[in-house]
Amino acid sequence: MSLHPTSAGSCTPDRFLEVGYQRLYADDSAGAGRAFRMAVAADPTNAEAHGALAEVLDAEPADAARVFGRALRLDPGRWSWRLGRAEALAAAGDDRALSVFQDLVAERPDAAAVRRGHGRALARAGRTAEAAEELREALVLRPGDRDVLAELAELLMTGGDALAAVELLTPALRRLDGDAGLHRLLGHAWAELREPAKALAALRHAQEIEPDDRTAALVAALEGGEGADLSAAYVRALFDRYADRFDSDLVGKLDYAAPRILRAAIDRVCGPLQGMRALDLGCGTGLMGVELRPLCAHLAGVDLSPRMVEKARGRGLYDALSVGDIVDAMVEPARWDLLVAADVLVYIGDLAPVFAAAATALAPGGRFAATVERLEGDGFALGPARRYAHSVAYLKETAAAAGLGVLLLEECSPRREKQAPVPGLVFVLGKA
Repeated sequence: MSLHPTSAGSCTPDRFLEVGYQRLYADDSAGAGRAFRMAVAADPTNAEAHGALAEVLDAEPADAARVFGRALRLDPGRWSWRLGRAEALAAAGDDRALSVFQDLVAERPDAAAVRRGHGRALARAGRTAEAAEELREALVLRPGDRDVLAELAELLMTGGDALAAVELLTPALRRLDGDAGLHRLLGHAWAELREPAKALAALRHAQEIEPDDRTAALVAALEGGEGADLSAAYVRALFDRYADRFDSDLVGKLDYAAPRILRAAIDRVCGPLQGMRALDLGCGTGLMGVELRPLCAHLAGVDLSPRMVEKARGRGLYDALSVGDIVDAMVEPARWDLLVAADVLVYIGDLAPVFAAAATALAPGGRFAATVERLEGDGFALGPARRYAHSVAYLKETAAAAGLGVLLLEECSPRREKQAPVPGLVFVLGKA
């Protein structure tokens, strides 16, 4: 049967529904959608027609939520439509999703699909710890669900708990050894824990099962690691992986404030500035560039991750961008008026080479501004989230050894982790 809008008057809603389901079973979702729309047009009071149409609107979650709402007004008791509406609201970023899911969880706490959907909605809202708990509940209710397992592992890594992801994935892979995707996740988790041998073993296994270009690039990066902590290779691999969702995760979920904190510190120390030559060290996707651009006649950026640099280029803020190491980028003497490193030095333990390079690269009167994570006591240390923290005393001593004066050094919180502020420091150093 060929359906056209003009045929709606000569065909019953039930017949349109029948044709829609036939096309849906034949993987023709577009054709099914047309048929279901005709069923709605033929009888706007037909709840089944509205519900069937909503279920094929996956690519348009806001529309799907609205149509599910119409179906539920006609038939309020249909559980699958209530769940579908909640999932559509969450996918559309609608704030109502959380309260709708909370009602569903209260009614059916033993429904894995509800707990999973609630977890996804919490994750989208940046409530990572609560989201992980809901996904754990979903996994308890449906232990063999590979997709929930993968979502939970990914969420744990996003929340900075790669060790928990390893503990989750390792026993599961004893029964799912042929799952390339889970081996890739395990490899990423080990890489974030700076365990190169274990990361490579998992990623190579994934490549044997299902070759993948990105995994091949990550393997190559890790194989070229420079030392036990993977240094440049680790950072490049990590941020290439997160480039696509870096901004939404960092700003939306982790309340990333380092660029704003640094701009305020620069303004306080330097006063009104214009026409500077500035280098954004570890520029990432260019979030710091947004703050720096109004101050600069020439703004350059450098990052280890090619995909991050590609994202930064898309902002149109930088006069020059390059892929490389931040120390290597500071070899030309007296070139820069301002050097900035936002949440970058946390991936470097010994800052002496960085400070020495900054002293070389700064013009007389130049400034070096950065954030770090704060360590109580002396020196520096690698924390449980696999980022380095540095003490106040260490920063002062290292700056003095490089010939840089401390113009500002104070506490701040550049981001949140596990729902708590990360203790940090912001500093501005000056070259006499």
